Amino acid sequence: MNHAFIIGCGDIGRRVAALWNARGGTVSALARTPQSVRLLTDNGIRPINSDLDQPASLRNLPVKDALLFYFAPPPGEGDADPRLRSTLAALTPENPPKRIVYISTTGVYGDCQEAWITEETPAHPRSARGARRLDAENALRDWQNDTSVPVVILRVPGIYGPGRLPVDRIKQGIPVVCEEESPYSNRIHADDLARICIAAAEQGRAGEVYNVSDGHPTTMTDYFHRVADLLALPRLPAISMAEARHRLSPGMLSFLEESKRIDNRKMLRELGVELLYPTLEEGLAGCLAAAESASGRF
Repeated sequence: MNHAFIIGCGDIGRRVAALWNARGGTVSALARTPQSVRLLTDNGIRPINSDLDQPASLRNLPVKDALLFYFAPPPGEGDADPRLRSTLAALTPENPPKRIVYISTTGVYGDCQEAWITEETPAHPRSARGARRLDAENALRDWQNDTSVPVVILRVPGIYGPGRLPVDRIKQGIPVVCEEESPYSNRIHADDLARICIAAAEQGRAGEVYNVSDGHPTTMTDYFHRVADLLALPRLPAISMAEARHRLSPGMLSFLEESKRIDNRKMLRELGVELLYPTLEEGLAGCLAAAESASGRF
């Protein structure tokens, strides 16, 4: 698997590509716009013009005997993922990848009322975004059964890191829920996630799901407060959950109505990953160091 093909080559995809290239491999990625073509080319990635919303354009993707990283999100509506299903339909028996690594979400577990969650916990999404991801997981399992091509699923929580902090929200002063009512949230640093994707490609067991997180959940409010402190900005005002239901966006509320703590022991044990940033404190310190070396840009 010297060649990797990435579908959904955004920030995480480019980090994975850099790691793969550093190991002597080659990387191609799907590109829909001229801007994407330029960005991929500048990062040493061969662009392949195609569009997930145009299934006919997915024929003959250069994935034969390659490692396929699928990082593209589903559409923003509905409870299924036609993009992933169209991609799988285009992977003919004459053009199969060696393995697929798919980034899903811990949102497939729904609201677990602060319980610790392992991979054995049944998926029960309560949001449409979670349902779309679970549909994609099910499609991948069915495809693996039909083709015998291994699939590894990573259930990922909130991603943070340089360029991924909620700077605008904090500057806008959008309220957070008071600490005593704030749900637990889970996170992983972007650099650790990229390394986990590589480990899943090389060591993940076929058909397995791995929960991804740093293993140290905190409340969502605690996260925003810590980032504000890092940026030397005022902490966001705190409001009750009842008031939040009237003032915050439906998208934010969908996260606030789910509380869970993600157990990452299977990931650490089976993928052999040693996290660079095992705590939020260490991860934010890394963000600060990166910003200082990049002229203060978070």
